[in-house]
Amino acid sequence: MDERTRLRLDVSYDGTDFSGWAAQPARRTVAGVLVEALDLVLGAGTATGLTVAGRTDAGVHATGQVCHLDLPTEVWLEHEGRLLRRLARLLPGDVRVRAMTEVPADFDARFSATFRRYEYRVTDAPWGAEPLRRRDTLAWPKPLDLAALNTAAAGLVGEHDFAAYCRRKENATTLREVTRLDWRRDPDGILVATVQADAFCQAMVRSLVGAMLVAGDGRRPVEWPASLLTRRERSSEVTVAAAHGLTLVAVGYPADPAEYARRADLTRRLRVPVVEG
Repeated sequence: MDERTRLRLDVSYDGTDFSGWAAQPARRTVAGVLVEALDLVLGAGTATGLTVAGRTDAGVHATGQVCHLDLPTEVWLEHEGRLLRRLARLLPGDVRVRAMTEVPADFDARFSATFRRYEYRVTDAPWGAEPLRRRDTLAWPKPLDLAALNTAAAGLVGEHDFAAYCRRKENATTLREVTRLDWRRDPDGILVATVQADAFCQAMVRSLVGAMLVAGDGRRPVEWPASLLTRRERSSEVTVAAAHGLTLVAVGYPADPAEYARRADLTRRLRVPVVEG
């Protein structure tokens, strides 16, 4: 069997015109575009095993996405010094591979990850989002109170069953540990939520944001988002915030590469992988 080399790819994309990450027939997806470019450079089917840290939904962006793939070692040695630039010429402007790094064979972009961190951008300015940021910033029709948003957020931090905030998937757990959830208002007035967890189930981040926003504008009590954690089914009262405000900004991995396999094994035993965003 040919020797193969595993590569970590750090990827950014504007999700506006993509139907999410995962390849789908007759739809433009990030994975589909990436594989097409790799096939053009290396030959069809040369790169195998493309695996992503978080399969973002349609319209969700990324500045810190991570994936891995395998190449025949001979091919990698031949293209190593120029592959990044060749991909830059072939890929469309709304997706970039920013780095390609050789990693141990037991590195798994999805299962070796220790956390995913997202940011959600919202403006409550009466005129809406600035034109140059309209693709990654939600315009909210009511004034938002930063203190109320952070009070609502605090009740959601920790390990909980987030069934009320997740789209149910057969045999998949909705138990998650949110290690960070807070809001800030930047100097330009934009409100930014930072959400970090070991993993997320489908639509969880945007559902959390949707619940916090109605507490932040006074339509719900600040205790309301946390009160939903007692439910064991998705809550119809929660409105999922629009995809375009959400960006995957970072994925964390063990500092010691020797821990990649142990972390991957632990993650596989804890939960069934599900779509994020």
